[in-house]
Amino acid sequence: MTQAPARRRRSARHHDREILALAVPAFGALVAEPLFVMADSAIVGHLGTPELAGFGIAAPLLTSAVGIFVFLAYATTSGVARRVGAGDTRAAIRQGLDGIWLALILGAAVAAAALPTAPSLVDVFGASPAATPHAVDYLRISSLGVPAMLVVMAATGVLRGLQDTRTPLYVAVGGFAANAALNLGLVYGADLGIAGSAWGTVIAQWAMAAVYLAVVVRGARRYDASLRPDAAGIRACAQVGVPLLVRTLSLRAVMLIATAVAARLGDTDIAAHQIVLTLWSLLAYALDAIAIAGQAIIGRCLGADDAEGARAACRRMVQWGIASGVVLGLLVIAARPAFTPLFTSDPAVRDALLPALLVVAVGQPVAGVVFVLDGVLMGAGDGPYLAWAMLAVLAVFAPAAVLVVGLGGGLTALWWAMTLMMTARLATLWLRARSGRWLVTGAVRA
Repeated sequence: MTQAPARRRRSARHHDREILALAVPAFGALVAEPLFVMADSAIVGHLGTPELAGFGIAAPLLTSAVGIFVFLAYATTSGVARRVGAGDTRAAIRQGLDGIWLALILGAAVAAAALPTAPSLVDVFGASPAATPHAVDYLRISSLGVPAMLVVMAATGVLRGLQDTRTPLYVAVGGFAANAALNLGLVYGADLGIAGSAWGTVIAQWAMAAVYLAVVVRGARRYDASLRPDAAGIRACAQVGVPLLVRTLSLRAVMLIATAVAARLGDTDIAAHQIVLTLWSLLAYALDAIAIAGQAIIGRCLGADDAEGARAACRRMVQWGIASGVVLGLLVIAARPAFTPLFTSDPAVRDALLPALLVVAVGQPVAGVVFVLDGVLMGAGDGPYLAWAMLAVLAVFAPAAVLVVGLGGGLTALWWAMTLMMTARLATLWLRARSGRWLVTGAVRA
């Protein structure tokens, strides 16, 4: 009787060490992505208002085009981790290479589409005559880096699946430093203006892709894995990615609806909403780091036919998600008075901001569990369920968001609707986790 609690404590400590070893470097790599945009914004901002306005239109277009393919990282992580758990590192790397080839194909297609359509895309977003040429230049040049960005995603998934989150951290930090140095040199030293910022980002992204490819190719040679593209393997990666693409698009639809509703509430509310959304996204990066650890650990356990180990890891990560959410929520409450002056001096915006931040704080424990279970099910390769679940959540959120406008609610009401959305996600993910249907073992999910 006394041995069972001791075994559980040892198991918990083992999972804690694994989660920390994977999650902490993953968090650092995740934070590097918004730092790219922040650095570019700061450098371009000193060129003038038209240049910054053009950047403000082109950069979100670019990040959205890249962001919808995040399944390249998620699907690759789970597939590679399963092969690693099954003890077949050669097949794991081969599967990762299929994901990288798919990333190159998709990236080339996006770049080819963006180059001729850049003026039309910018026009749709209502750019002013002064900002339009800058937005078009930045979008066209930056699109040349899209294949590299997608390769970075897929290769990051390969390394995560191999239980390595430190290398992506080092590459991300190096890439951020190179991006900042190149942008400063090209924008001001070479006097290229906003085009210099775009070229700096393209060069940095391709340099990051080259480092990742060198690491993966070295692993492939060590385990005698073929580097040639395999049509069947690439097709299989695409098929696995489709449900995750649906999930991602549904989640982005939620964010777009929330922004559209906030815009209809007035200038004060939309300004406050953007600040709240910025903080919410930053908190999401912290929680997503645990989810990434979950993808790698769960995939490896299931590949090793260790369903009980996967279930135990899931339980421990849920505990981590709750604890992290509580801590982050308390930090938001404590930091509210100091946080708001950093972003606005408008008393009206501050008044709208403070109660909405309180709602965000209250919802963090829910978000903690949602992110963890999302990562667990991704690690299990349960993409089709995640797609249907997110579509159901979108069906719940959309009418709730519309009611905010119809009933005359404000920003706080909108963020309660966002909390409802997260609660609906929790319900769908919790039901699936409790069912055990995600516990499909083997090197490949049947």
